[in-house]
Amino acid sequence: MHRKVIAPSVLAASLLLVIPASAASSVPGAPGIGDPYYPASGNGGYDVSHYDLRLQYQPTTDLLEGTATLLTTAKQDLSRFNLDFGLAVSEIRVNGVKAKFARSGAQELEVTPATPLQRGRESSVVVKYAGKPSEFKVDGWSAWQRTPDGGIAAQEPDSAAWWFPSNDHPLDKATFDVSVNVPDGTQAISNGVLQSQSSRLGWTRYNWRSNKPQATYLATLAVGKFDITTDRTASGLPILNAYSKDLGDNAGAARASVERTGEVAEWLEGVFGPYPFNALGGYVPNVPSGFALETQTRPFYSPRQFANGANVSVVVHELAHQWYGDSVSVDGWKDIWVNEGFARYSQWLWSEKEGEGTAQELADWTYRSRPAEDPFWQVKPGDPGAENQFHGAVYDRGAIALQALRNEIGDEKFFQILKGWPTERAYGNAKVGDFVRYAEKISAKPLAQLFETWLYTPGKPDFAPPAAGAPGARSLRSAGGPAAEPKSWKKIAATNSVHDDH
Repeated sequence: MHRKVIAPSVLAASLLLVIPASAASSVPGAPGIGDPYYPASGNGGYDVSHYDLRLQYQPTTDLLEGTATLLTTAKQDLSRFNLDFGLAVSEIRVNGVKAKFARSGAQELEVTPATPLQRGRESSVVVKYAGKPSEFKVDGWSAWQRTPDGGIAAQEPDSAAWWFPSNDHPLDKATFDVSVNVPDGTQAISNGVLQSQSSRLGWTRYNWRSNKPQATYLATLAVGKFDITTDRTASGLPILNAYSKDLGDNAGAARASVERTGEVAEWLEGVFGPYPFNALGGYVPNVPSGFALETQTRPFYSPRQFANGANVSVVVHELAHQWYGDSVSVDGWKDIWVNEGFARYSQWLWSEKEGEGTAQELADWTYRSRPAEDPFWQVKPGDPGAENQFHGAVYDRGAIALQALRNEIGDEKFFQILKGWPTERAYGNAKVGDFVRYAEKISAKPLAQLFETWLYTPGKPDFAPPAAGAPGARSLRSAGGPAAEPKSWKKIAATNSVHDDH
C-alpha cells in the first residue's frame, strides 16, 4: 500500500480552504458600547432589532422565570459577544444551537456561539433564565422595587439587567413584545398596547407590544394589583393608566394628575409635533421611592410625587420626554441635556399656557434664586459628568439655556425648532452638538457661543432680558422691580425629585 505524505505547508493551505474566512478573522465584541460615563453599559459588535420576552412572575416569592429571544445583526465578524444581565442563566442558543456562556464582572454575560457570527448576518439569541430580581445588586444597588403585591422594573440609566438580557444602552434601540404570566387577580403592565389577555390554571397572561424603537432603560414591567382606567385620544390612540389599590392618601391626587395624560399629550403635540408612539398612559405603584421616569408610552410615577396634592407638572415633564428622550434619545449619557433641559422647559411652557408664570418669569426666578457662588453654576449641563448626570443644573440651567435661545432667535424660529427637531430625529439618537447645529440651520444665526456659555462654561452667565414685546418681557426682573415668585414655581419645584433616586 502506498501512503501519500502531505507536507505541513500543503496541509495548512488545505485547512484554510475549509475554514470560513469569517471564522479566521472573527474577534470578541467589546464588553461596553463605549460610553465614558458608564464603560460597562451596552456591548460592541452587534445591534438588536427586536426583543421577545416570555416571562412568569410569582409575587409572593419574587421569582422571575423567562425566555428572551433577541433578533440581532452582527456589525463585525464575532467569535464572542456580551449581554448585560444579572439573573441566573440555564441555557443560551444562537441560531438554534447551544452556545457556551460565562460570567464576567457585575452584569456581563459572555456568549460564545458554536459558529462565529458573520458581519451583516441576522441571528437569533435565545436565553433561558430564572432568579429573584431583588437579590441582584450592582455596587449594593438594585433597579428592582418590591411592592406589597408584586414588583417594578423602572430606573435610569439602566434597569434591564434585572429582568431581561440586553444590549443595555440607548444607542441600541429595538421593538418589544413582552408576555407575562402572573397569578389570577394580579396584573402585569408593560409598554405599548395590550395585544391580548388569557387565563389558564390559575394564571393570567398579558401580551404587550411596543412597536417603535425603544431604549432598554425605557422598557418597564409592573406586576401587582391595580385599578386600571382606559380611554382614547381624539386621534384614536389607546390610553391606559394604572394605580396600585393601596396608594392611601395619595390615591386621589395621583388620579387627578395622571388622568390628564391625554389632555397634556394633546397640548404637547402643538408644541413638539405628532405624538411618536402607539399608546399613552402612566402607572403609579405602591413603592417608597420618590422619582418619576419616562418609560416609553407609560411613564412611571412614585406616589410621593403626589404627596402634596395633584401634580400635573410632573405629567407634563414625563410626557415631554416621549419626544425628547424616548423618540430622540441620547447618543451618550453626557448628552442628557437633550432629554432633561427640554422636559423642564416644557413645564415652564405649561405654566405659561396656564397663566401661572411665563417661561421668562420662571427663568428669571431660577436665575435670581442662585447666587454666583452657588456650586449649581459649576455644573456643565452639556457634559455634567456621571456624578452630576441628574443634577438640578442639568434641568434648570438647561432650561434657562433654552429661554436664552428663545430670546435670541424669537418665538417663530424657536417653536419651529422645538417641533422640527423630534420630527427630523424621530426614533434615533442625538448629541448636544447635533441640536446646536440644527438650531443654527433653522434660525440662520450663529449660536455656538450661546450654547458654549450656557451648557459648557462654569460660572453664572449674564442673562439678558428678552426683546420688547416678547412673551415674559415684562417679568419683574427686566422691569427692575422686586422679584416675585411665579405662581407655578412651587409646583414645578415639587417635581425636582424626578431625578432624586436615579
